[in-house]
Amino acid sequence: MADKGKNSSGASNKRVVYQEFGNVNPLAVERGVSELPPSQQNLRVQASRKGRKGKTVTVVTGFQAKPETLAALLKVLKTQCGAGGTVKDGEIEIQGDHREKVLEILVKEGYKAKISGG
Repeated sequence: MADKGKNSSGASNKRVVYQEFGNVNPLAVERGVSELPPSQQNLRVQASRKGRKGKTVTVVTGFQAKPETLAALLKVLKTQCGAGGTVKDGEIEIQGDHREKVLEILVKEGYKAKISGG
């Protein structure tokens, strides 16, 4: 007995049950990210505890860069601060309150950055 959802070659069939509009090309849906040079980006560095169960994280916002660039910068920041971190929704989060250190590193990398918030 043949498996349901598989054709004779063993590959699975993708059966569309309902589709309101024509075929969606995933490459056409992706947004192009315009990457600006570091000197043209205005970044904000702030410490936040909102939605993190009381843990403080340093959040860097305002990037206009590709995910690969953010990942490389995140690695530098994590190494220099000695802390963990992640990239979420185009923002970099570093665990702990490292505002001064992150600001120093970003300026050294050529970004225009300032500390935001209290």
